[in-house]
Amino acid sequence: MDEYLVPTGYGEDEFIEKKSRFIGRVWLVESEEEALARIAEMKKQHYDATHNCWAYVIKDGPMRFSDDGEPGGTAGNPMMMVLQKENLYNVCCVVTRYFGGTLLGAGGLVRAYTKGAKIAIDAAGKSMKRVWSVIYLPCPYTYYERVKLEVEAQGGIIRDTQFGSEVELEILVAQGDTQKFLDKIVDMTAGTVEGMETAQEYRAFPV
Repeated sequence: MDEYLVPTGYGEDEFIEKKSRFIGRVWLVESEEEALARIAEMKKQHYDATHNCWAYVIKDGPMRFSDDGEPGGTAGNPMMMVLQKENLYNVCCVVTRYFGGTLLGAGGLVRAYTKGAKIAIDAAGKSMKRVWSVIYLPCPYTYYERVKLEVEAQGGIIRDTQFGSEVELEILVAQGDTQKFLDKIVDMTAGTVEGMETAQEYRAFPV
């Protein structure tokens, strides 16, 4: 199955540039129809805005953008370039502008819409969609911190922690890294700690 980055959820942030107000928003969307619905929602909500510029990328689907009345190439395309640089899919971004009376020029507009998209992505966060192995790993307290560091080093996620006579962890690691991770834990603890794969899940988790 494919492995790719998506927004973790909804993200919003804004800034003022020479009295113009820019509001950046990002959504996780599963289809072009959903992206277009988000864009229409923003146009309705901000009907009084000067521009509602947008870009979206659908996995195995279309990639489209619009300057919404800004000079050609100064808004939608810079936003699309941010989405591509961040390697995001199934993402819709809208940057709303309320004109403040001072012209920004082509370069200023490119920088502003680039910033609008980037701060919205940062607010949303990114998640990796892939096949994750679910690992049950009980360990003595003496190894708990070292195990946590190893999970982080492998790009894994500790989804659940139970504290009893020992620490019981539910860990997610990329499917391709499962055996390497389990072997590393055994080596690191001289065979004291062993994990067990209990399931596999194809879904997105924050990274």
